Amino acid sequence: MTMQELGTISQYQIGVKIIIMNNNYLGMVRQWQQLFFDKRYSFTKLQNPDFVKLAEAFSIPARKVTRREDLTNAISDMIDHKGPYLLEVVVEKEDNVFPMVPAGASVAKIILEP
Repeated sequence: MTMQELGTISQYQIGVKIIIMNNNYLGMVRQWQQLFFDKRYSFTKLQNPDFVKLAEAFSIPARKVTRREDLTNAISDMIDHKGPYLLEVVVEKEDNVFPMVPAGASVAKIILEP
């Protein structure tokens, strides 16, 4: 995502709902370094901007969720809102995304869970 998408969404009032799952890392790169390179992390930690302020700068309503118990209400608010909306959900840095296929492997070698 770049700010140009936020500008387009705002300008044309496209009802896009954006969820940023933010672990403050380059998520998939960090995941590969964890799973295949013995947690030798290199250049994956990010200094992110305030995504809520960025969205609001484009007149797009936004919310940040840091507690699991607030997530259901935040998603409901987002879905109920007419028009674009950005929801930033802070997740643990080592929450991984599955399924995934290792580099150079066939789909038969898919990893479904850690």
